Amino acid sequence: MANTTQPHPINKKALWLSLAIFAGLVLGGILGLVIPDWAVNITSFISTVYLHALTLMIFPLVFCSLVVGITSIGSISATGKVGGQALLYFVGTTLFASLIGLVLPKTLGIGKGVTIELMEADVEAAPFTGLLDTIRDLIPSNPFAAFANGNMLQVLAFAIIVGVACVSLGKKAKPFIDLCVSVNEIAVKVVSVVMYITPLGVLCSVAGMVHANGLKTILSLASVLGALYLTMFIYIVVVYGVVIVRLIGKFSIKDFFVTVLPAALNAFGTASSSATLPISKRCADELGVSNEISSLALPLGATINMDAVSILMSFMIVFFANACGIEVSFGLLAVVLLSNTLLSIGAPGVPNSAIATFAALSAIAGLPAGVMGMYVSINILADAGVTCCNVLGDIACSVAMQRTCKLEKTETEEAEELAS
Repeated sequence: MANTTQPHPINKKALWLSLAIFAGLVLGGILGLVIPDWAVNITSFISTVYLHALTLMIFPLVFCSLVVGITSIGSISATGKVGGQALLYFVGTTLFASLIGLVLPKTLGIGKGVTIELMEADVEAAPFTGLLDTIRDLIPSNPFAAFANGNMLQVLAFAIIVGVACVSLGKKAKPFIDLCVSVNEIAVKVVSVVMYITPLGVLCSVAGMVHANGLKTILSLASVLGALYLTMFIYIVVVYGVVIVRLIGKFSIKDFFVTVLPAALNAFGTASSSATLPISKRCADELGVSNEISSLALPLGATINMDAVSILMSFMIVFFANACGIEVSFGLLAVVLLSNTLLSIGAPGVPNSAIATFAALSAIAGLPAGVMGMYVSINILADAGVTCCNVLGDIACSVAMQRTCKLEKTETEEAEELAS
């Protein structure tokens, strides 16, 4: 396994791509303020084509990389070790994020003195299911339907089942494993080509977002969005950078953030953790994370790592409650955040997926239905930062696990090391 304690050389091509994506973000924001309505159709078309191209290979990539990763680990117990440690990490950081979201918005008095004009919105609340229902729905009755419907959690479960079965079968499963290796390589190649149009795709995505919300809406919510983004920035630097990457992973903070820039900027521009997953995988590879760890930790994180979502929901609930003159106690907010955790498990990593979740949580908090109209109009502004934060958390987890998750080498790996 690669030694992550050494500084990783900066990939100049990736750095230039990051700068191009950042330029796309800035130009997209400016363009969104000045483009006429008819031009929005053009930016929307380009943005849609880009997202479709980027998401084209997501599920083949996730399934095949997970199967290959499990089989390369070489044992069922080691697979459980990687998955269990990743799950422990995500649960721990989510609980810490929930604690921040529980205390900070109430302490700052987010939304007090703000007057909002409630708007109606036709949004269906996300169904609230219990833990047993979530576990029951984890195993797909039809795996092809899981792929077709974009149910990432079921695809993950199916890939783990197939991967463990391949480990048990040994050489008998080699033809299928070789097929998965080939499909994985094809998917990575397609994503690498799509990366070249990422700056344009991000530019058009941001332009449409800014144009749809308008400068007036953005400025009226600048304070709460500023506090939210500042909180997430501090969380990223302190929790992910200092604690996870530096103290646990023993890796250079500077090298980490420089290397993950493409994934961070793409996540911000597209507001889709699923669409960013292939780029996150490539960044993890450049950070020296082994495929055995990244192929399992990253898809799992894209599905269940909801650190920033917990912060976002608590900020928005408290903001609207204060703006509407409704008292939300710490106890009720704790119930809201617990409910959010259950709702978030297996939620699709696509733009605006938090809208239905907020609809359910706002009902639990007793907020008027009219707040949904305002929330829908600003969701993408917050969702961009939330997605960026969660994606960085996924990669930080894999870097830390590269050091903490010690896997025994397979006989093949030992033979290759002896031969070299």
